[in-house]
Amino acid sequence: MSDNLGAAPSRTFAHVAVLKGGLSAEREVSLRSGAAVAEALTGQGYRVTEVDAGRDLAQQLAALKPDACFNALHGRFGEDGCVQGILEVLGIPYTHSGVLASSLAMHKERAKDVMKLAGVGVAEAHLVTRRQALAAHVMPPPYVVKPVAEGSSVGVVIVAPDADRPPHSVADGGPMDQIIMVERFIAGRELTCAVIGDFVTDIIEIVPLKGLTFYDYESKYAPGGSKHEMPAQLLPDVYQSIRSLTLKAHQALGCRGVSRADFRFDDTAGGTGELICLEVNTQPGMTGTSLVPELAGHAGWSFGELVRWMVEDASCNR
Repeated sequence: MSDNLGAAPSRTFAHVAVLKGGLSAEREVSLRSGAAVAEALTGQGYRVTEVDAGRDLAQQLAALKPDACFNALHGRFGEDGCVQGILEVLGIPYTHSGVLASSLAMHKERAKDVMKLAGVGVAEAHLVTRRQALAAHVMPPPYVVKPVAEGSSVGVVIVAPDADRPPHSVADGGPMDQIIMVERFIAGRELTCAVIGDFVTDIIEIVPLKGLTFYDYESKYAPGGSKHEMPAQLLPDVYQSIRSLTLKAHQALGCRGVSRADFRFDDTAGGTGELICLEVNTQPGMTGTSLVPELAGHAGWSFGELVRWMVEDASCNR
């Protein structure tokens, strides 16, 4: 794909299995993504089978024998290289990134290491047990406590600047000996940009509504949970820097197909002016409120054309 998206490719696959649901905390969002994708692909002329991906996924696909898989799973198992490995073993072409890039991008600390080496700014962070994060401040507040390998802002806690000690909510979401990430909080604007093939999209600024303090699970997926401003109102040099860094992160992690990078830009009064990449999503949401379909639409592609391109881009050895 080039800077001119052009027409969607002709069909080379007839039967597409849409993988959805799965085993992660993002199951409900994945079910919605999968349903939307399946409907759109049917409208594009494909024979579509929706597959709720459980632990018997290999057996399901071996019996089904689809020509390709559209991976609409989010979170652990579906987005971290596990399902990609199953599809490689079965020899079924699939969408999005391959085993290594999926695993690497999903692990926030490892992804930071790679992006930093590539010249992409990342926030200082430490890995500690949940017990350590609850016992005392690991770094001066404000900071963010988050799982090392989850998406959709699942399990994220923001510790306020004036907090005397970590909030009790840090204990929620897992065993006390679980390793989690404590990351420096970056003030400012929430921005996102995507890569589709080798095309870098425009940029959306995300403004959480309903009194929410950050782009959490509710503001991502509830109708009216956030306002999307596109294109984001930024100085031209900042705008182009974000687009350049999005592609750089995508390539450094080895992503394929579609990915989306999330940034914070601190242009607050007296702020640092820093531009920080929070993470790269190798399988962004495909729901009615999702960002990548909106970015593709701004570039002139319908949702049906986008998912058709993604299917025709499917392969093994990604």
